[in-house]
Amino acid sequence: MDAKHTYAFYLGCIAPNRYPGVEAAAIKTSKKLGIDLVPLKGASCCPAPGAFGSIDLNVFYAMAARNLVLAEQMKTDIALVCNGCYKSIWEVNHKLKHNDDLRDGVNEVLKEVDMEYKGTINVYHLAELLYDPMIAGVEKIRESVTNPLTGTRIAVHYGCHLIKPKKDREFAHQEMLNTEGPTWMEEMVAALGAEPVEYRYKMLCCGAGGGVRGYDIVHSLDITNEKLLNLKDVGIDALTDICPFCQLQFDRGQIEIQEKFGAVYNLPVLHYSELLGLAQGMSPQELALDLHGISCEPFLQKVL
Repeated sequence: MDAKHTYAFYLGCIAPNRYPGVEAAAIKTSKKLGIDLVPLKGASCCPAPGAFGSIDLNVFYAMAARNLVLAEQMKTDIALVCNGCYKSIWEVNHKLKHNDDLRDGVNEVLKEVDMEYKGTINVYHLAELLYDPMIAGVEKIRESVTNPLTGTRIAVHYGCHLIKPKKDREFAHQEMLNTEGPTWMEEMVAALGAEPVEYRYKMLCCGAGGGVRGYDIVHSLDITNEKLLNLKDVGIDALTDICPFCQLQFDRGQIEIQEKFGAVYNLPVLHYSELLGLAQGMSPQELALDLHGISCEPFLQKVL
């Protein structure tokens, strides 16, 4: 299938550095759904909302605006795969478009690098594009599957920054604006042939957001452990997310939880792009699943 929709692909920090399979899967699986993700060359950190946004808003706005200008120069909207990156880049784009004083101040900073923010492009999370029937949609996802994940039970983690705060989000689909009981990720999991599984406190934070992981790792892991306990209770084969930072917290966080609390879960954690890649016939090697902290082998034995 030829790609009909082209976006500047913003990678963020964690996906290319810790989970390169997310990058590969996003590009290859999207192509099969008519979405072309092209490199946003020269991009920097988003910047991270819980760190930069809490320390110096002027730096936060200027760094995010610089990434937006790179896409403006390409005359292409941005697509990204991380909830934290979405919060930073989408929200800054939204605020600069609607606040003349803020935009003027940011452009004063950008002048130093011969840049000017004009507000000519939009920012989308890849999950939003995948769910949108005008771009891809659940039916097209289902039609792209060559290796259905039949017989597997998979829980989903939405994360915080993509769908909250609700008042500041502008998704085309009302289902995506349901911040307390969304089911659109479950629909996308079911399209792969798997059984989506509900669990207690599904909408609880992964534990890493807002700078908590960097500031208080024990408290951060305590939140993660609560979610893992609830996931263990429903007996799943894997957890899927749409944010590499959430994935880092659930995947490598399990190793840290074992070290600090002694609890062992061995729960495979895959970004939805990786899950989609497996369903579309990509190999574990193409998805770099061997780089995950927790082995995906028990899950792979069920689907390959």
